[in-house]
Amino acid sequence: MSTFQEPSQQREVDSWILESGQIILDTRSPAEFSKGHIPGAHVFPLFDDQERAVIGTLYKQQGQDSAVERGLELVGPKMADFVRRSRQLYQDQVNPKPLLIHCWRGGMRSGSVAWLLETAGIPVIKLQGGYKAYRQWARTELASLSSIRILGGMTGVGKTPILHAMSATGAQVLDLEGLADHLGSAFGNLDRHEQPSSEQFSNDCHAVIASMNRDLPIWVEDESRVIGTVHVPEELFQAMSKAPIWEVTRTDDERIDELCRIYGNAEQSSLRAAFMRIQEKLGGARCQEAIAALDAGNLPHAAAIGLSYYDKLYQHTIRRYARPDHHQMSGKGKTFEQIAFALHSLPNQS
Repeated sequence: MSTFQEPSQQREVDSWILESGQIILDTRSPAEFSKGHIPGAHVFPLFDDQERAVIGTLYKQQGQDSAVERGLELVGPKMADFVRRSRQLYQDQVNPKPLLIHCWRGGMRSGSVAWLLETAGIPVIKLQGGYKAYRQWARTELASLSSIRILGGMTGVGKTPILHAMSATGAQVLDLEGLADHLGSAFGNLDRHEQPSSEQFSNDCHAVIASMNRDLPIWVEDESRVIGTVHVPEELFQAMSKAPIWEVTRTDDERIDELCRIYGNAEQSSLRAAFMRIQEKLGGARCQEAIAALDAGNLPHAAAIGLSYYDKLYQHTIRRYARPDHHQMSGKGKTFEQIAFALHSLPNQS
């Protein structure tokens, strides 16, 4: 594979790789792809996970020549299928563009696949620096954000539906909880479904932001460093920690009503398990009181107990991560749409 010529077209990482319709072939192994990939990319492995491990061991123990020879043996039977699949992807495009191909560092894996497809007459572009260069570019882009605006407020004020309503009015919104597939807190993933990896979450956040006008406000919900099992990218978290915040306030009754709306159809066993996860900090007696309320069908009382815990946590977080530009907005008696309109209509958004 080391004798393959480089494809005629190569490009450095830039925003063009995220353009709508750009077909990206990721030639890394399925495990590498699963950990993190360019949003929208097709998994197109030159080697599967086991084959990659074999090649890596040969490279370390016997050197590059032995690894390349074994790689050729493994790839040979796959070549016709690579060409068929790639040709179909290319021909299915309404306005055909060259296929973008990459591996980890823009080395032999992507180079060999690019050579094969170009030899078969399929236009390709090799991404210089590969996925590693993409990750560096995306993280740098996140670190340079200066137009973040934070929507804050205690649990139950309806931050997520307010953001959704803002998006409907044309505001730029980065829905972190939506991308993380988690509502935040011990109650945010009651069915315990799998979340994306932190690396993929970072890639997805960047892709959304890359589609926005960075000169205009980008609204984000106030979040901690971790949403369920997913870590907010450090670069984004630092930008958020310096951004102005608008804290929406609502009455306790309104907040309890909102929690009942969200969790009213949840499995009782899942709610009990969530309360048990915060038992140590909530206190054993209060936890049992909440579970008893659930068993009695008194969700509002259980929600009120949960709020007592999360309100203390919120106040602690506000003090610990105090922002110099902090605003409050009363949402008492207002719909999510009314609050969203008021926030989106703020003069200069600063």
